[in-house]
Amino acid sequence: MAVPLYRSYLIKGIKFNIIKAQDDVRRTQNSGVYLLAHTMQVASAKDKNPIISNMGFYGVIQEIWDLDYQKFTIPVFRCDWIDSSGLVVDEFGFTLVDLSKIGHRNDQFVLASQVKQIFFVDDPMHRGWSVVLSMPNREYNDVIGDEVLGDVIIECEPFTRGMPNVDTFDELVGELGSQNIRGGCEDIWIE
Repeated sequence: MAVPLYRSYLIKGIKFNIIKAQDDVRRTQNSGVYLLAHTMQVASAKDKNPIISNMGFYGVIQEIWDLDYQKFTIPVFRCDWIDSSGLVVDEFGFTLVDLSKIGHRNDQFVLASQVKQIFFVDDPMHRGWSVVLSMPNREYNDVIGDEVLGDVIIECEPFTRGMPNVDTFDELVGELGSQNIRGGCEDIWIE
């Protein structure tokens, strides 16, 4: 039995591609995926108190398969998943991954319907690491007649979990003194 392979696939209005190198030279990326798995974690085989929690996995699509069961088909992605040693969250709440640290080689497949699309941006401060960002989902609609329905933004999540603490303007003025404040200007209040 032959399994059809695809270079790109449209599911739930989201287009996924397999070519990471092609994503690196485009404005949009379609090969990055995120899977939130509900798992039971244990410290050892003798652990009597397992913890059930959510665990995130980050990966890059390598192949797109369409499993045909005659009455229905199921799209499946084979991904290179980032090992936990290649994953950190920095002090600003950004998730960083080292795309060269591939793990989970015995469990590479995921149902296409289970993943969320993400993209990776090279981190200029940490060579070899990429920042994980989520993007607004664009719904690629079908063409009706000669009209293209276009893209519709459905959601957009923030890039970080929170912003770092910063000094307020009044505290900053107190530290700097008045020598760095421009005078002779009328204040403008913006609501």
